[in-house]
Amino acid sequence: MSDSLPAKPNPEGPRIVGIGASAGGLAALEKFFAHLPSETGMAYVVVQHTSPKHKTLLGTLLQRVTALPVHTADSGRVVEANTIYVMPTSGTLTVVRGCLHFIATPQAASAPLVIDAFLTSLAQDQGCRAVGVVLSGMGRDGVQGLQAIHQAKGLCLAQQPDTAAFASMPQSAIGAGCVDVVAAPEDMPAQIVQWSVSSDAPCKEVPTVTATDTAAERAPATDDLQAIVDLLQQHLHHDFSLYKPSTLLRRVERRMHVHQLPSMAAYLNYLQSNPPELALLFSEMLIGVTSFFRDAQVWQDLSTHVLPTLFSTDNTSPIRAWVLGCSTGEEAYSLAMLLREAQDLSGQAPRAVQIYATDLNAAAIAVARKGWYNQQAVVGISQERLTRFFMPSQGGHQVQPHIRAMVMFARHDVITDPPFTRLDLLLCRNVMIYFNATLQRRLIPLFHFCLRAGGCLVLGSAETVGRSQNLFKALLPSSRIYARSEQRPAPGSVAFPIHHRPASPSKEMSVSTLPPPPSDNLQALADQVLLQTFAPAAVLVNSSGDILYISGRTGHYLEPAAGKANWNIHVMARSGLRAQIATALRQALQEGRPVVVHGLPLEGQGHRQLQVTIHPLHEPKSLAGSAMVVFKEQEVIAVAANPSTSSASAVNAELQAAQAQLQALRHEMHVSKDQLSAINEALKLTNEELQSANEELSTSKEEAQSMNEELQTINSELQTRLDDLALAQSDMQNLLNSTDIATLFLDNDLNVRRFTEKAVGIFHLREADVGRPLSDLANTLVYPLLQDDVKETLRTLTPCTKSVAATDGRWFTVRIMPYRTLANTVNGAVLTFVDISTAKALEFRLRESHATPPPPESP
Repeated sequence: MSDSLPAKPNPEGPRIVGIGASAGGLAALEKFFAHLPSETGMAYVVVQHTSPKHKTLLGTLLQRVTALPVHTADSGRVVEANTIYVMPTSGTLTVVRGCLHFIATPQAASAPLVIDAFLTSLAQDQGCRAVGVVLSGMGRDGVQGLQAIHQAKGLCLAQQPDTAAFASMPQSAIGAGCVDVVAAPEDMPAQIVQWSVSSDAPCKEVPTVTATDTAAERAPATDDLQAIVDLLQQHLHHDFSLYKPSTLLRRVERRMHVHQLPSMAAYLNYLQSNPPELALLFSEMLIGVTSFFRDAQVWQDLSTHVLPTLFSTDNTSPIRAWVLGCSTGEEAYSLAMLLREAQDLSGQAPRAVQIYATDLNAAAIAVARKGWYNQQAVVGISQERLTRFFMPSQGGHQVQPHIRAMVMFARHDVITDPPFTRLDLLLCRNVMIYFNATLQRRLIPLFHFCLRAGGCLVLGSAETVGRSQNLFKALLPSSRIYARSEQRPAPGSVAFPIHHRPASPSKEMSVSTLPPPPSDNLQALADQVLLQTFAPAAVLVNSSGDILYISGRTGHYLEPAAGKANWNIHVMARSGLRAQIATALRQALQEGRPVVVHGLPLEGQGHRQLQVTIHPLHEPKSLAGSAMVVFKEQEVIAVAANPSTSSASAVNAELQAAQAQLQALRHEMHVSKDQLSAINEALKLTNEELQSANEELSTSKEEAQSMNEELQTINSELQTRLDDLALAQSDMQNLLNSTDIATLFLDNDLNVRRFTEKAVGIFHLREADVGRPLSDLANTLVYPLLQDDVKETLRTLTPCTKSVAATDGRWFTVRIMPYRTLANTVNGAVLTFVDISTAKALEFRLRESHATPPPPESP
């Protein structure tokens, strides 16, 4: 471990960067720390999913790529600047006042969400100075921790999914809308350092445009803001133009601050060139601040004054409630718990409860549907309710199935999507504060329409019904609980948010699109006159009753309904005809044959009756599924002789026909009821079986996912060790070759294990000879006892050294030694062959010089 210079003193201690990783996270961590400067003044805490059965080598592996000291995050260790801390295995790590606390967990316990636990504690301890990073991994661990840091106005980063070995964790964080920066691991250190340098006072909001700004400064910013809103609507299909400009400005300026952009025009250019930033800005706009039983007095007033009245009557219809802007579901589940308690206290027969919880944020809805919350999220729940309505799961708390079944979550835009109706209770708390006055005035009459008589509306502490006080009366003003009044809103004041789509071309009558007949076509003109003069009035309708085409005068049978224009025959038919036409239309479309209804009364036409014939159409194909409704008036024939008898006979005949039809309808209704009951029972049984199977599959999936993450982490560490071993093997091979000594490695059976390049010139070895016995190898040595000497060395463990000649005239010193492992066990032999030909030649010349007699002396 290398030493580093001390960082500048900080009275608040160093910033702490929490880094969460799981499967595939080792490579990302190495890239992150390899590009991290040595002097940042920040501390880095690494939290990773590891197997409790294996000691982690993460600290050792990270120390190789960084000059910063790497320590184990032991309990009680004070965090220091420019230092890396790695969490031990099998436990939970938190930080309190700049001090790390590690709590070991039993190996048999279910694996907690360790990243969420640490990042949540980091947000509580550091507030807006906290930095959270989520790297490669599977599952959703880290999402709630980043949400806590995001709410504390800290910095949240996630790895770019296409750079992660496993993109589930970073993708979940990005989808939750709590990520400020999405980048590759090697680019994150620069982003963090840049944000830290520019945030010496991080908790201070970026200044917004004030009234003292000049008009010249405000106008470009307003235009750029509108361009940003238009860009969001174009790409993400949501209109923020009805939100308060101050709200939009604050959220955009936060993104500008994250990217260090000087102006809104620069951020607009950044959005246009970086489409992923649009999704991050959209998530930033959706402010999802919530908790269980937030504003306790409101829930107390609901429990005491409102909910008991819902169960005080003998009404058996379901209780319907709508929680608008439910975020991650805490408010919806709080209402479900109160309704269950109120029902138990009422002593009435059980009634169905339907709670519709909606939000625009799809990621928040996904969290709410799961119904799992960590320890921090359930702080506001009493121990009694926690025991009754939750069950422990994965280190947190899971909503009980009977509470979860009361709530239906859905993605819903109150501006454009149709509302839920026939409600007993509507909660819209702290949602309208982000809307401008125009949208607020539009929503209050809509809420009045959605509620039943006597229903209640609950608003946030800063919200009121405004000018619509005639529609609601204050029931509990301090808690913003209003009761629906019976006064109707002004005509046209209820604007239904329904998407208007152009009619399909296939639903238009082909005759309406035909060109007018030429003036010289006498037959066509005659046909047109005959149709207008003698053909009965008729309308063409689709299967829903929408009128597609009108032929002739239909004023006696149809009339426009009051209110918004609605071209539907069920609405436009006069009161005396509406029920019969609806029944006949349904029968004709179901049976595929014409249906005729006789003797329908006409208003103001006492001497005339109406016959309605409904023809289902099959041809042409463009009109298939529609029907032609033909109206034909008939004179009432008066009988001169004995009119009373004739009238009585007609009444009796009509009564008998009506009774027969009623009896047939009753029989059909009973049959349908029995069939529906059987189907309902089968569906209930199937649903229970599917729920049980789903729970088992979810448990198995979580266990397999946890095991897979641990295996991936171990695999990454083992791969690193294999790389180290391969490098060591290469080093050894290069070392042996550089000695220029022929070396041969044999196993205990005298089979070739390894050899150096120099040994090839003695034994004529090839790569394919590895594993062959020594006796099978030809060599150039004049050494017939080589194999016997090797066996003797292995028997006695005594090295053997000899000088041996070769057939090519060279001499070698042959040294035979036992091969000893690190455990000091003998696992073969090592043979070295040192070329001593030069020394032997010199030795021979010296011997020859000494053996030659001196010349005789001259006389």
